[in-house]
Amino acid sequence: MSIAPTQLSILAVGLGVAAAAGPEEKSAMKPEQFVGAALMLLFLADIFLTVLYARAGTGLLAPHWNRAVWASMRAAARLSGRRRRALLSFAGPVIVVLLIGFWAFGLTIGAALVIQPELGTAIRPSTGSASTDFVTALLVAGNSLSIVGGGDYSPHTSATRILFLSNSLIGASVLSLVLSYLVQVYSALRERNALALTIDLMTDGTGDAAAMLARLMPDGDPDGAASELGNLVQSLAATKEAHHFYPLLFYFRFEEPRYAVSRFTFVLLDLTTLIATGLDPHRYGTLVKSAPVCALRQGAFMLLKTLDRNFPSVEHHTSDSSETWRSRLTYVAAIKTFERAGIAVQPDGIGRYTVDRRKWEPLAQRVAPSLGDTMAEIDSRYALSEPQNNV
Repeated sequence: MSIAPTQLSILAVGLGVAAAAGPEEKSAMKPEQFVGAALMLLFLADIFLTVLYARAGTGLLAPHWNRAVWASMRAAARLSGRRRRALLSFAGPVIVVLLIGFWAFGLTIGAALVIQPELGTAIRPSTGSASTDFVTALLVAGNSLSIVGGGDYSPHTSATRILFLSNSLIGASVLSLVLSYLVQVYSALRERNALALTIDLMTDGTGDAAAMLARLMPDGDPDGAASELGNLVQSLAATKEAHHFYPLLFYFRFEEPRYAVSRFTFVLLDLTTLIATGLDPHRYGTLVKSAPVCALRQGAFMLLKTLDRNFPSVEHHTSDSSETWRSRLTYVAAIKTFERAGIAVQPDGIGRYTVDRRKWEPLAQRVAPSLGDTMAEIDSRYALSEPQNNV
């Protein structure tokens, strides 16, 4: 079941029209009913922008709510010590549940504000006296928004009947939209995990871009490397767009570092930088200039930019001298891996590697802590120069 955006707007406008009349079909809309209708419109607009418009950072309320929940879970994770990653692995599901509850609560509060002035007159039980308190209004509003419905209170005027009809259509439509949205989110999450696991397996579980390139070029043979990298480009592009369409993906993470977005994007950026600066350009020039290598670099950088732009990132402060020293050490370690694999290398690529790495590493250093990862968890050669830092 689905509903067009224009239908959603018509349903919301129907709230105001329905509440404008009282039991005599002539009474003016009360101030609290204006507030209630406006509140429902606000939450419906947030659902529309989050679920139907589907662009990162466009929601009115959901992005701020999700970030607040994530910040609370990160604060709790800092106190959990070794269980930090395990606790943060619950962040995505918890945020989903709380977001749905937030939307449901907001719509119910808005509907209750519209309904309360009509209790005991236009909306009353079939038998017995009517309660007019706000808790009763919440109960009636929740029943009118639910698919099942039920309850003793029923509308007794044309206007309140339209109000109940509008509420039931809104409730059914929102439920359908949210369920279909969650299906898409979990489908995209599965594809992202498949990409992350593929990259991890290609590094032999080390998370080292140099080891990945050595396995792509056994005995220094580049045949097939461009094709394998091209397959990764398609999955990376789909993952990047999934994070743009479904911002909830930002908060899904797993205990194993291999599934971290910050880790596999770091590996890909390090891989393409090593290809450009570490391989012998005379022997491997075709691979160095190939479209898959360029696309992987751009796609990984765009994914990190999407996360950095729509996620509360953390500044990472290190001196230029320490960054340069660490980059040189990691490059030397990568070159040794290439030489053991029989790959011809550039004799003077260390300077270019340091410069090129500086173009994307600060971005990775901002995003990783924001996602609950340490640099030691995403950079396999990080331990060469610095101890692990806590998030």
